[in-house]
Amino acid sequence: MAPQKKTILTVAVTGNLTTVQQNPALPCTPEQIANAALESAKIGAAVAHIHVRYPDGRPSMELAHYREVVDRIRDKNSDLILNLTTGPGGRFVPSKEDPRVAGPGTSILHPLKRVEHIVELKPDIATLDLNTMWSGSAAVINTPDNVTIMANEIQKAGSKPELEVFDSGDIQLANALLDQGVLKSPPLFQIVMGVRYGFISTPQTLMYAHSLLPKDAMWAAFAIGRCCRKMRCGRPLPSAAGNSRCWRRHGSSAAMCAWAWKTTSISAKGSSRRATRRCARRPCASSTISAPNSLARKRRGRYWVFAPDRLRRDKPSRDMTTGAASGGMTT
Repeated sequence: MAPQKKTILTVAVTGNLTTVQQNPALPCTPEQIANAALESAKIGAAVAHIHVRYPDGRPSMELAHYREVVDRIRDKNSDLILNLTTGPGGRFVPSKEDPRVAGPGTSILHPLKRVEHIVELKPDIATLDLNTMWSGSAAVINTPDNVTIMANEIQKAGSKPELEVFDSGDIQLANALLDQGVLKSPPLFQIVMGVRYGFISTPQTLMYAHSLLPKDAMWAAFAIGRCCRKMRCGRPLPSAAGNSRCWRRHGSSAAMCAWAWKTTSISAKGSSRRATRRCARRPCASSTISAPNSLARKRRGRYWVFAPDRLRRDKPSRDMTTGAASGGMTT
């Protein structure tokens, strides 16, 4: 029997555009962001996905902010895999007076500027957004030429590109870049669901997105905000399970949530059985992501994962592992 592979949890401690008005406990300073990532690592997060902020909570792209976060984390935990975003710098807000002119909120930058911190800090992973889509009041623009420039710089820095895909066309772009040799195999995908006009957050959508990935792809998935509630176990899921990105909800009833799943092996005909049975939301075993009681009391919340009801605290279930053919995450 093939060895079981553990599910890899990535924690995103700030998210992309969340504001302090939405959540006063949002980490904003480099120290706060680093501490939140380190705290998450203690309870099971293997990867920290990092956005940086100004002290007032506004999204930042300052190299100094990234550097301080990275240095603080690496000084205390050299095992935590660092995943720095390159998403900022791709938004165009058309002016109401003349849609050809950039209006307030536009952040379009040269692609080399968007990866400046990757070249300098050389994280384990760097996100590479492949989406061109409408988002909120802005058009997010990632042209194939710009993506190619960014991919080349990320790989030169020795970082693994994490291909963030928001819709099926993004996966087709990734496949084209792989065919052209721009991206190296095996690719690492992050399937993003719940963003309006992109992948909707249903198990069926996840199965469809997974079916478009290259056979050797490593992958993870998440759904934004409340959309993750639709992605609990107990529904049909892809035959090669992936990993999960979770988030921190500071000061709320669920400090960190994630969903994880198990699948059975593929039969000779290529079909797979339903992966899980009846599910229950309960704290994970300490070897996965459950929080120490003292931390749980401090945050007035619990750390949960959606897992089958036969999971035991003292013996992690096989349902907390994956059968990804890729053999885990290469960074």
